[in-house]
Amino acid sequence: MTTVTVPDLVDARAFERIGGRRAELRSALVQLVRKPAFLIAVFYVLFVIVSAFAPTLFTSWGPYDTYPEQAMRAPGAEHLFGTDVYGRDLWTRVLYGSPLTIKATLLALTIAAVAGLSIGIVSGFFGGRLDAILMRIVDVLLAIPGLLLALSIVTALGYGTLPVAIAVGIGIVPGFARTTRAEVLRVKTLPYVEAARAGGASWTRVLLRHILPNSWGPVAVLTVLDAGVAILAIASLSFLGFGAAPPAAEWGTLISDGRNYLVTSWWLSLLPGLFVAVLVLSLNHISKTLQELTR
Repeated sequence: MTTVTVPDLVDARAFERIGGRRAELRSALVQLVRKPAFLIAVFYVLFVIVSAFAPTLFTSWGPYDTYPEQAMRAPGAEHLFGTDVYGRDLWTRVLYGSPLTIKATLLALTIAAVAGLSIGIVSGFFGGRLDAILMRIVDVLLAIPGLLLALSIVTALGYGTLPVAIAVGIGIVPGFARTTRAEVLRVKTLPYVEAARAGGASWTRVLLRHILPNSWGPVAVLTVLDAGVAILAIASLSFLGFGAAPPAAEWGTLISDGRNYLVTSWWLSLLPGLFVAVLVLSLNHISKTLQELTR
């Protein structure tokens, strides 16, 4: 007669969960393909990413090439976004400004994810007095608007893309910490976690094999959502003059440079602003769609 032990039952349940996840993933992919707005948002985000690292695929102009005789030209076939006061192609400068903002966004999200996940995991997993102390610190940070907190930090660190990225990353840490803590607390009480503990699994094994893999869903959704928040914050700080120094073509700097010509040359600020706004809206739509699927 074959004896079935508790660890065997835990492993069997683990295999069942893996099979269930694969079925859920296939079902989710089918649902996403059937959403035209989601696909358009994904394609636009991919276009921005590709154009950031290979802008020559979409323009033949140089970002710093000046043509005074073509200054302040309206958008047209030759210059898709028109030209600025120095005759530089605005579409080209928007594309060449993408790497600065995207790299800053990735750095900010990395800082927020590493710090926020660490705080959330420690707080939710260990609980007790440590949880109370960490969450009170997070509550204080949440009480300060993210952009105001980032502005305070970048004022202390100095100007430039790197200080702006660090400041924005610190500003969105509290949201990651809160979300991660809530998910860890939820998953920690599920039956299969208790079964793993009853089977003799250590807390470290439970954390790495059961709690973390099942807590990433809402955190991944938050990452996509906060990417849009980070882009807006970085562009806002650049607009205020804290970003890369001229003639760097950062998105916020481009919008700021055209604000004095809104009456005569509206495209200088409006078109770069629309480029950024559509990107943020696309990220928000992707995040919302993913959130609906994870419910």
